[in-house]
Amino acid sequence: MGVLARRFLNLIVPGRTPGVKSLRCIDLAGQQLFYHDEPPSSSNGDGSEPLAPAAGGQDTISHPLALKTEMLRIPRPSFTFRALNNGWNLNCFPFADSKVICGDQSGFGFIFDLDSRKVETIPPLLKLPTVKHVSVFVHKPHVDNDNWNHGNGSSLFLMERIHQPEPISHEVQESEQFVGFINHYPSGPWGNKCFTCRLLPPPPFVRETCSWYNNTPQITAYGVIGAGSHVCISVQGVGTYCLDTANHTWSQVGKWTLPFHGKVEYVPELKLWFGLSGDSQHLAAADLSDMDSQPQLVGGPWKELDPPDEWKECKDPQFVSLGSGRFCIARFFQEAAGSAGDQVIHENAAVFTGLEVNSGGKGGTAGKVLLQMTPHRSRRVNSTSIEALF
Repeated sequence: MGVLARRFLNLIVPGRTPGVKSLRCIDLAGQQLFYHDEPPSSSNGDGSEPLAPAAGGQDTISHPLALKTEMLRIPRPSFTFRALNNGWNLNCFPFADSKVICGDQSGFGFIFDLDSRKVETIPPLLKLPTVKHVSVFVHKPHVDNDNWNHGNGSSLFLMERIHQPEPISHEVQESEQFVGFINHYPSGPWGNKCFTCRLLPPPPFVRETCSWYNNTPQITAYGVIGAGSHVCISVQGVGTYCLDTANHTWSQVGKWTLPFHGKVEYVPELKLWFGLSGDSQHLAAADLSDMDSQPQLVGGPWKELDPPDEWKECKDPQFVSLGSGRFCIARFFQEAAGSAGDQVIHENAAVFTGLEVNSGGKGGTAGKVLLQMTPHRSRRVNSTSIEALF
């Protein structure tokens, strides 16, 4: 059994107005999502808990989705973030395990560190991507902690998921569709390193619209490779590109795309990258250390949950790596709960599942490493809008 490297699973939950977001922290200690010992066998045949009515207690309520699996009660907000004006949108971009960058349309921004409970203001923000953004965090503590290293340290890169064409320009190199929060010396080797917001150059295809063939390219998969040296993105119908995190230049590595959907994370204990598969959106693994050809899945896809037929997924699932080969996957469902006149009333729920991947030794073709997935607990959250997990 792996050991959780983190104690908390963090959630960003939107408030009743666009200018309010709350940070909720689920304590993973105990048996919220993971058993202390091996999971018991079940009638599902995959090691997961049966999705059956709970016996007695507050779980036996009349909510249609509440009769399927055990409840997970979201804690009260640990912190609440507000825009300078409640009518403005507040963007929250999680990075690392416990930090969030927040900013509103006025350009005001700050970094909140949940562990230290400190707030750090940052220079005025530039135009930020829309809510359909992609965010990739590159952790470089060896640069952050070295005052003699004047290179780019840890960085959070924000990109529009769906790209818009841009005219070719010899004067304007940067793009509002690609933004970086870079930890460095802002104006030379004096003072302290801090995160500053800057526009970045786009990958070449954004300004090579003749190759779009009336399609609107969008990022389908993204992650960090090369121990933080590059950010990799796959773009539907275009190919896969890498951004050098030191000098912010792009290069195309292939016409193919990664076999994932959404973010991809490296798990050092297993020396593989994990993400949700491109076809079924279930957890899978691949080796991205060699990008000379299209990577193939070496583990999975593993189905961690078998929901009833009447549950319809209403948005993309999210996953978080919790360390030591343990993960949490959140799936978001909707079910018709009844009708009022001509309108159908829908109930929403999110289901969190803890799962674990271990190396099962070598076997199969050419002695490749075999991976084993073990699902743990599945817990349901009712009628709560969740923006992001981290």
